[in-house]
Amino acid sequence: MNPSAWTRRRFAAATTAATASAWAAPWARAEIASGRPINLVVSYPAGGGADVMARMIAPRMAQALGQTVVVENRPGASGTIAASLVARAAPDGATLLLDASSFAVNPALFDKLPYDTRTAFLPLAVLALYPNVLVCTPSFEARTVADVIRMARAKPKTLAYASSGNGSAQHLAGALFEQLAKVELTHVPYKGGGPAMNDVMGGQVPLFFANVASSLGQIQAGRLRPLGVTAAVRCRALPDVPTMAEAGVRGHEVLEWNPVLAPAGLPGPVRDKLVAAILTAMADPEVLGRVRSLGGDLYTGDPAQFLAAQRALWARVVKERGITRD
Repeated sequence: MNPSAWTRRRFAAATTAATASAWAAPWARAEIASGRPINLVVSYPAGGGADVMARMIAPRMAQALGQTVVVENRPGASGTIAASLVARAAPDGATLLLDASSFAVNPALFDKLPYDTRTAFLPLAVLALYPNVLVCTPSFEARTVADVIRMARAKPKTLAYASSGNGSAQHLAGALFEQLAKVELTHVPYKGGGPAMNDVMGGQVPLFFANVASSLGQIQAGRLRPLGVTAAVRCRALPDVPTMAEAGVRGHEVLEWNPVLAPAGLPGPVRDKLVAAILTAMADPEVLGRVRSLGGDLYTGDPAQFLAAQRALWARVVKERGITRD
C-alpha cells in the first residue's frame, strides 16, 4: 500500500503539472463557497495526529486556492461528531472533514450512525499512510515476533497488549494479529494512547501496537523495543525492523491514515479544484519531509477504493472477533 518510487515520481509530476496549469484549467475558475473561508473540520483534539496533518496542509491549500482555510476541531465519539456536522453541511466546498482511520471502522462498531458513511461523503484524498509497529517493554523476554507467537501459544491469554481503547486502531491491530497468528492474547484497553504507551514503557503491560509517528521518539530513546511493522514494506524510519510478513504473519497490514472528505453532492469542478489544492499541499517539501520523518508515506491511489477496502477489512475483523465499543 505504500507508494512505489514510480508512483511517487508520477505523483510529483502530476502535482507540478496541475499547479503550473491551474489557472488555465476550467475547474480552476470554479467558485468555492463564493470565496468565503473554508472550514477544515478535524474529528480529533488539537495536538493529535489528525490535527497536525490539518495544520500542515491548511495554509498551503489556502495559498493554492487563494482562499482562507480555517482548521476547526470538533472531537468526540470516535470522530462521529465532526462527521455528522460535515454530512449535514451544504455541498459547496466550504466545509470539509479531515478524519482518521476510525472513519472506516465506525460503521462496524456503532449500531447506528447519524449518517451513511458510504453515501454521505465524497472522498477527496487520503493524505498519508502511517504503519503501526508492535513494540514491547525493553526488558520483555521476547526478542522477535516469532518469540511472541511461541510464548502466546504456550500459554494462551497470558500475554497482554495495551490499546487506546475498545475498537481503537491498536485494538483492531491486536485482534487481527491474533486471528492471523492463531494466538490468544489479553486485551488491556486504556483511555488514550498516551497512558497505554506509558504503561508499556513502565512494564505494566508488555505489548502495544503503536503508531510509528507517535512512538518513534520513544523507540529511538530505547524506552520501547520494536518487533515488527504492520506494512507491506519496511518503514523508512525503522529500516532494521522487519515487516509482519517477514516475521511470519502474512496479511497483517494495519495503517493509520487521514482522509479528507466533502459532503456528497459537491460539484465536479469544485471537487477537482480542492483535490488539486490538497495534492499541491502534500507535495510541499516541508510537508513531505515531515510525513516521511515520522515513518509515513504519501497515498496516491483512488481514495474511494481505499476507503471501501478498509471498511470491508474492519467490518470482517470486528464481526469475527466480536469487538465492541464497551
